[in-house]
Amino acid sequence: MNLFRLDASIFPGTSGSAEIADIAEAQWTAAHPGAAVTRRHLATDALPADAWATAIAAGFTPEADRSAGQRDAVALGATLAAELENADAAILAVPLYNYGVSQHFKTWVDLVIAGAGPTTPLLKGTPTVLVTTLGGGYGPGTPREGWDHSTPYLRRVLADIWQADLTVIKRELTLAATTPGMESLKDLAEEQHTQALAAAREAGQALAGS
Repeated sequence: MNLFRLDASIFPGTSGSAEIADIAEAQWTAAHPGAAVTRRHLATDALPADAWATAIAAGFTPEADRSAGQRDAVALGATLAAELENADAAILAVPLYNYGVSQHFKTWVDLVIAGAGPTTPLLKGTPTVLVTTLGGGYGPGTPREGWDHSTPYLRRVLADIWQADLTVIKRELTLAATTPGMESLKDLAEEQHTQALAAAREAGQALAGS
């Protein structure tokens, strides 16, 4: 058995998404002691920002004529794709930044697609937990309803392109406790926090039993 765990928080020491993902992972590892866990943290071990463009250029270059950089970029994309394809279960912790996914997460997705092809269902049937955290509120009736351009994209890639058996745990209002003007939302934020932790335990148990 092999679990793939990806993190994308730029604040790994205080990451809300990691806290939730840790609970799901603990449920899986308790059920599979000694099983392999493949980890990739996109903030602490960032991928080269130019690797995707280099890998794409390599696709238009005869293999014998590729530069060392092109060969490295192609190999990196293949490695990233293999990490997903070899997973029996997956957990991804991906916060929203500036209303979308971070540039380092997008680089990862682009490189995986470069390595596997644009339509390869790398996670077909694989039980996958996506944890996503948002500093504000983006639900129906909020001032920024419709501004969450991250979660739909994540669903599109993970469920539609890679065909994961996807469970989404979404926690909003993570900044309510520390941001002036959000004081009235603290109780709601804590309620969402509690619900997310409970959902993580449930999702981790389901992941472990899949």
